[in-house]
Amino acid sequence: MTIHELNRSAVSRLTPLYGRHEAEAMVRLIFHALKGWELTDIVIHANSPVSDWLQEKFDEFIPRLLAHEPVQYVLGEASFYGMRLKVSPGVLIPRPETEELVDMIVKGYGGRADLRVLDIGTGSGAIAIALSRNLPFSKVTALDISEDALTIARRNAAELHARIDFIHADIFDWMPSAGNLDIIVSNPPYICEQEKAEMDANVLDYEPPQALFVADATPLIFYSRILEIASEALSSDGSIWFEINPHYAEPLKQLALHHHFRNVSLIKDLYGKERFLTALRPAD
Repeated sequence: MTIHELNRSAVSRLTPLYGRHEAEAMVRLIFHALKGWELTDIVIHANSPVSDWLQEKFDEFIPRLLAHEPVQYVLGEASFYGMRLKVSPGVLIPRPETEELVDMIVKGYGGRADLRVLDIGTGSGAIAIALSRNLPFSKVTALDISEDALTIARRNAAELHARIDFIHADIFDWMPSAGNLDIIVSNPPYICEQEKAEMDANVLDYEPPQALFVADATPLIFYSRILEIASEALSSDGSIWFEINPHYAEPLKQLALHHHFRNVSLIKDLYGKERFLTALRPAD
């Protein structure tokens, strides 16, 4: 079998489930992960014979993709803000919307040095690592309740040479020192149980539910606690940055105002949904 034939066969098998465009993208990701090849390389090597090792990998990966397993878990890595991060079912797969959140912070604060940053619910470490690499001389701390997630986050930080302090803690039992942080950022669980019917099998069956879902009766439970933490922990001009559920954008804004945060703003993502909230610490 040649590379061209392997490529064509894999795309053909995946197309009925994912559509041709997405199937082709998945197969390109496999070639890149296994061989470091871009599309041009696949074309250049089209008539090269397939090694036994490469055939074995495709024979392993394609059935997993046909079982709806996310390609990032199959490959063990995900792309985020120009980085390659290790991922596994113990952490969420970083989303493009979260890249938007990071980009807003980098653009707003990239000219300041020595910022003290806390990422709550770090998962794979995506936000914390991206900010550590893009905010000059920043001191970044990342917190998660999952030891499995922290293991992956520490590995990612080490491989990407990001200096981050990791904390294993439950935010409902934890409080940092007062006035010691310039930025608190969080992408906490925010999908209500009732929204599961709208979600794809590759998310429901494989991604960690504790990182995704909140009870229908308490959709803002994590935001409420983080606002309490931020009220004490942020410096006088410190800011908070959230990724949010668009369905609860206005109630969350009102909650932040209730906690006396200043300059509370809702920001839309590239799809026009109110996906982010930012605010300044309450005045003393």
